[in-house]
Amino acid sequence: MTDVSFLSTWALPVVFIGPLTAAVITFVLGARWASRLIGLLVPVMVFVIAVLLVLATIDGQVVVSQIAGWPGGVSIAFVGDLFSALMLGATAVLVFTSLVFAYAAGLGMDRWFVPAVSIMTAGVYGAYITGDLFNLFVMVEVALLPSYILMSRSGTLTALRSARLYLIVNLTASTLFLAGLGLVYGVTGTVNIAALAGLGVLPVVGIATGVIMIALMLKAALVPAHSWLPATYPYTSPAVTALFSGLLTKIGAYAIVRIIAVIYEPGQLITVIVIVVCVLSMIVGVLGALGEGTIRGTLTFQMVSGMGYILVGVVLAGAVGMAAVVFYLIHHMIVMTSLFLTGGTVEHEEGTGIIRRLGGLARAHPVASFAFMLGALSLVGLPPFSGFWAKLGVLTAAVDAGAAIVVVVVLVVSVGTLISMLKLGTGVFWGASKGERKDEQTPSDVTVVSVGAGATGTAIDVAAAVEAPPVTRWRPLLVIPGLALALLSLAIGIFPEWLLSLTQTAGESLADPTAYVTAVLGGDS
Repeated sequence: MTDVSFLSTWALPVVFIGPLTAAVITFVLGARWASRLIGLLVPVMVFVIAVLLVLATIDGQVVVSQIAGWPGGVSIAFVGDLFSALMLGATAVLVFTSLVFAYAAGLGMDRWFVPAVSIMTAGVYGAYITGDLFNLFVMVEVALLPSYILMSRSGTLTALRSARLYLIVNLTASTLFLAGLGLVYGVTGTVNIAALAGLGVLPVVGIATGVIMIALMLKAALVPAHSWLPATYPYTSPAVTALFSGLLTKIGAYAIVRIIAVIYEPGQLITVIVIVVCVLSMIVGVLGALGEGTIRGTLTFQMVSGMGYILVGVVLAGAVGMAAVVFYLIHHMIVMTSLFLTGGTVEHEEGTGIIRRLGGLARAHPVASFAFMLGALSLVGLPPFSGFWAKLGVLTAAVDAGAAIVVVVVLVVSVGTLISMLKLGTGVFWGASKGERKDEQTPSDVTVVSVGAGATGTAIDVAAAVEAPPVTRWRPLLVIPGLALALLSLAIGIFPEWLLSLTQTAGESLADPTAYVTAVLGGDS
């Protein structure tokens, strides 16, 4: 058995404490190259710890750090299993690449950006390793507080309006979360996830935990609580949108998976609700993407659809379904961040994100065009990309569970995803250039509409609503992060065995959380 004592004594706490310390240091240093370097070194550190944690948990072990030495079930525990280790590693990669893009776009030039990102990522990392529902609430709030700053940092009226909506939605979800915590503690006397194992079969516990689930579904932007996502994410800077896409909604997805795996049992009403919500999210998301008129608007609706793909496996075919969830979650984080970064490159270079103002960019930006093509093919689920294996896993789990409706919806929605990506790719990269279009409108013909209209599919000039970052000599680096993530998706698709093996083990641990519960309540790993 692998020696994991160093992980339980210092490495797991460092995952949370390290970024917070970096936030203080970078704020004191101000907008200097040293701050930007520290910002990049933190996700590298987290990635190294994640790799060590993967190696320690690859055989099903669970690493536990009981804070202050209190016994299991009483202390606030940091818990690392293979699922959380994979999420830590994937998130660290996304943070690193998004920061490179942000620096290239000029967003690391003030003293607020790097500290805010560091605090936000501390909350995300902490959410992945906490074993306590109240601590999960705290971590989510830690991640959200700096996100309000990042969302509204441009100071434009449209950005402030979207930030207001973003704030209202998340405060509402947080209030529901806190109310659910009170209910759970009131009926069970604990909010330790392991101590609640299996208690979801009791109606009073199931309903109390269900309040928390509603809050998490709102944060994850699942239908019917999804419209806030396309009404907010496209209105900040491209770098911030990419960061949010890979981090914030995924906290909700991770927490939903963990809670269902440990607290609820197969066949409960919650499983039926999850299937319905996920199927509707797939359909509504892809329909919204087909009707959008901007790059980030289209991709944001694809995020809604993707959340349905991710979470439907939670209630399908036990370990097979859970393995599909883990694989799809990692794949979706990588591919969506890649597409947002590549789309951000176009917005920075061309000054707009409206599809009808673009076209024929493949000649001027062949690398960005190639990166987009790779990401789009992976999102659709074509071989040899990671998306093929991700959707194959969902389909396999649905077939094994006898969920014919899920199989049909996955196949039909995949066709819709293909059409929306063809529309986006043709409109931006491979179609006629804007000067060759007969129906081309002049900039004065296009009206910037309100934030609320963004959720209905109306074309919005994101560039007009967001303060353009300064042109820098680092501009060639804009396209590299998106391309790197797209190539990573391709590499996973060509050599999927290692990740399939890891996600299978993680799925088995989620389907049978005995080791997780024993490690947390037993006190020592």
